[in-house]
Amino acid sequence: MTERCAICGCELHRTQGTYARPTLEGRSHASKHHFVAERFFGRSNNRRGTQRDRVFEECPWGVEGQTAVFCYDCHEELLHNPIFLPVDIARLADLVKERRLDEVRKTESKDKIAGRIKLFHEIIQRGLKELKKG
Repeated sequence: MTERCAICGCELHRTQGTYARPTLEGRSHASKHHFVAERFFGRSNNRRGTQRDRVFEECPWGVEGQTAVFCYDCHEELLHNPIFLPVDIARLADLVKERRLDEVRKTESKDKIAGRIKLFHEIIQRGLKELKKG
C-alpha cells in the first residue's frame, strides 16, 4: 500500500538519509505530525524525559497523541511556518483582547495561553469552513 501525504496526497517514502534534502526525495519524505503538540501536555520529543508545565490537562478536541503523516513540504514548510502579516497580527491581538485572553504580566497559570490556542484553532476552523462554502 502506498503511503500518501494527508494534505497534498503525494506519494511518500522513508528512504534513510533523504529527509529535508533539496531534492524530490527530500521533499516527499514521510513525516509524522501530532494534531495537538505534545508540549501542550507536558511532553517533548526534543527533550525526552523532560517534563514541562502542561497547557491542557485534557485535550479540548479529544485527539491527544493522535498523528497523521505528511510530506516534508506540507509538514515543515506549511504546517510549521504559517504566514502572518502585520494586519493579521493586529486582528489576532484585537480578538485576544476582546476575549480577555491578553496578559499584562505572566502568571503561573497557563489558562490565557490555552485560551489563545483554542481561539487560534477556532479561527482556522471558521476560515476553512468559510472557504469550503465558496
